[in-house]
Amino acid sequence: MKKLEYTFKTDRLFKTLFVKHPDLLQHLVSELLNIRLESIEQFLITNPEMPPEAMRDKFCRLDVNMIVNKQRVNLEIQVKNEGNYPERVLYHWAREYSTALPSSKDYKVLPRTIIINIIDFPLFDCSEFHSEFQLLEVSRRELLSDKMCFHFFELTKIPDDINADNMLLLWLALFKADTEEELTKIKSLEVKIMDQAINAYYNITAESELRERERLWEKARHDEAQALSNAKEEEREIWQSIVADKDAEIAQLKAQLEALNK
Repeated sequence: MKKLEYTFKTDRLFKTLFVKHPDLLQHLVSELLNIRLESIEQFLITNPEMPPEAMRDKFCRLDVNMIVNKQRVNLEIQVKNEGNYPERVLYHWAREYSTALPSSKDYKVLPRTIIINIIDFPLFDCSEFHSEFQLLEVSRRELLSDKMCFHFFELTKIPDDINADNMLLLWLALFKADTEEELTKIKSLEVKIMDQAINAYYNITAESELRERERLWEKARHDEAQALSNAKEEEREIWQSIVADKDAEIAQLKAQLEALNK
C-alpha cells in the first residue's frame, strides 16, 4: 500500500483545504452536527487566515472557527493524545464562549458554542466512535443549558465497512485514510461530494504553498529539538561544573582536617 505524504488529518492541509473550499466544509459540518444542509442559512469561517509566521510555532492551533446559524462552532483535528485532552477542550470552549459577549450586553445573547473534535486516538472507554456532551443534572438528566456542547469523533473506532448511504462515516473514513488505496476505495463509491473533496486534496497537495508550510513546520520541529538538546547540554555542563567545585571543596576540607589531626 502506498502511504499518503499528506492526509486529511494533516492540520495544515486540513485548514488550507476547507478554507479554500467552504462548500466542502459546510457539507462536513452538516454531517458532524447531524443537521440538514438545506437548513444552514448562515455559514461563515471567522478565522480563515493562516499567517506564514504561525507555521513556525509548534503550538499553533490550526482549527477552523465558524458561525453556523448564529451558533459558534469550532472544528479541530488532533492526531496525538498529548495528555489532559478533555481539559484542553473545556479551555477552548470557555475562551470561545466568553469572548462572544459584547460589552454591556446581557448574558442571554451569548450564543450556543460547539466544539467538534476529530481525533485519531481512543479517548473514551466505549465502542461508539461518536460522543456528545452537554450540561446535564446528574440524576434527573435535566439540561441546564444547551449553550455548551462537545462532539468527539474517534477515528480509531469507525468501522472498516463503508458505503454510499452513510455520509458521516464516509467523511470520517476520508480523515482516517492513510494510503492511496483507501482514497481510491472511497472514490470508487462515486459519491459526488467525496469526489470533490478528494480532487481538492490532490490539487492542494500539488501546490508549492502547502509544501512551504510543511517545510516551515518541520524546521520549527528541528529548531525546537536542537534548542532542547542545547539546553540539556548546557544544563549538564553546569551540573558538572558544580559537582567539580563541590568535589574540590570537599577535598580541601579533607586536607585541612587531616592537617589538624596530625
